Amino acid sequence: MVLGKVRVLAIYFDSLNENNLPAFSGGDLVSGRVVVEVTGDVRVKSLDVTARGVAKVRWTESRNTGANTAYTQNYTEEVEYLHHYDTLIGEERDEDCPEEGLTVLHAGLHEFAFSFNLPQMALATSFEGKHGSVRYWVKAELHRPWLLPVKVKKEFIVFEHIDINTPLLLAPQAGSKEKTLCCWFCASGPISLSAKIERKGYTPGESIQIFTEVENCSSRVVVPKAALYQTQTFFAKGKGKQIQQLVSNLRGDPLPQGKSQSWEGKLLKIPPVSPSILDCPIIRVEYVLVVYVDVPGGLNLSLSLPLVIGTIPLHATTSRTSSISSSCSSWMGLTERPEAPPSYSELAISEAHRRDCLHGCDRYLPPPLYAEVDPYPDPVEVFGAAEVRRPDTCPSR
Repeated sequence: MVLGKVRVLAIYFDSLNENNLPAFSGGDLVSGRVVVEVTGDVRVKSLDVTARGVAKVRWTESRNTGANTAYTQNYTEEVEYLHHYDTLIGEERDEDCPEEGLTVLHAGLHEFAFSFNLPQMALATSFEGKHGSVRYWVKAELHRPWLLPVKVKKEFIVFEHIDINTPLLLAPQAGSKEKTLCCWFCASGPISLSAKIERKGYTPGESIQIFTEVENCSSRVVVPKAALYQTQTFFAKGKGKQIQQLVSNLRGDPLPQGKSQSWEGKLLKIPPVSPSILDCPIIRVEYVLVVYVDVPGGLNLSLSLPLVIGTIPLHATTSRTSSISSSCSSWMGLTERPEAPPSYSELAISEAHRRDCLHGCDRYLPPPLYAEVDPYPDPVEVFGAAEVRRPDTCPSR
C-alpha cells in the first residue's frame, strides 16, 4: 500500500477582528481549527496543540577585563503568561509498540477543533521591541511513525486594556519653569515656560491639545517646540536597558527678545503606537510629552509631562475595542509559519463589551521603530527635564 503525504497543515482561528486578525484579552476563549490535508492514507500517532504566551528580553554587552581581554555579557529574562497543551488525535502509547492504536487519515481535508481560555489575569500586551518582545502563539505538531513531525505555528494578539476614563488618567498635566542665560560675566533676562495638557491618558489617533506660554526676556531668538517620546525599558539580571524613540513633534514660531508666545491648544497628533505596558516585570513601554524652548548656543528649557497611551478611548459608549482599530497587521505581521522539522526552533520569548473592543485592534500597533531619532534640528537637545550643557555656556542662575 502506498501511503499518502501531508500536503497542508494549517491553523485557523474562529474569532477575527474587522481586519481578519485574531485578537483577544485576558479571560477570553480562544478557539480554532487545525486543518490537515493529505494526498492518501496517512497513519498518525498524534496531533498535538500547544499555546504559549511569553515575554522575553535579550541583549549583549561587551566587557573589558584589561590586558587585551574582552568578553560578551548576555542578559536574558523570560516571563510566561500562557502554557496550554492538548492532544487532538491519539493518546499516550507504549513506546515499544509504535504501531499500536494509530489513527489513519484518508485522502482529503480533515479538521480538528481546539479551544482554551486565556488566564483571567493581567496579561502583557503583544509587543515587538528592539531588545525584547511579548508574543502569543498556537503550535500544531503532527506525529507519524518513523517520520519527522510536521509542524506549524500561528501567532495571535493579546491586549491588556487600559481605560483612560479614570480619575488618574483624566487629570490635567501642567508645569512651569524659568531660566536665565549667561555667558561669562554677562547675564541676560530670563526665559519662562509654562505648559498644560487636558489629561494624562490618550489613545492612538487622538490629538493632544497643548497650552503653553513662553516669555523671552533674553537677548537671543528662541523657538518653542514639543515632542512625544516612547521609552522602551528592558530588565534582566538586575540591570535595565532603555531605548527612547521620537513618536511625533511640532514647533512654534521664532520668538525674538522681549516677546512672548502662546499656544492655545496647539495640536500634536498621536500616530499608531503600541499601548503603554506598565505591569510586565521585564518590559515597560512608557510615553512622555516634552515641551521645551530651543535656545541657540545655550541650554534648552524643557518640561516633561508623562502620558499613558490606552486602548479604551475617552467616554467610550459603544465597544471597548472599537478603539483598537487598524494597524496591528503591519506591526505584528501575523502569519502561519510552516516549519521544516529538522530546522524548527521555538519562538520562546516572546465579557461581550470587552470582546467588541477587540474587533479592530490594529490601529495601535505600528511597525516597530528601532532607530533612535533626534527630534531637533539643533546641535544639542534635551530629553525630559535634564539639561545638557554646551561647552561655551555658563550655569543657569
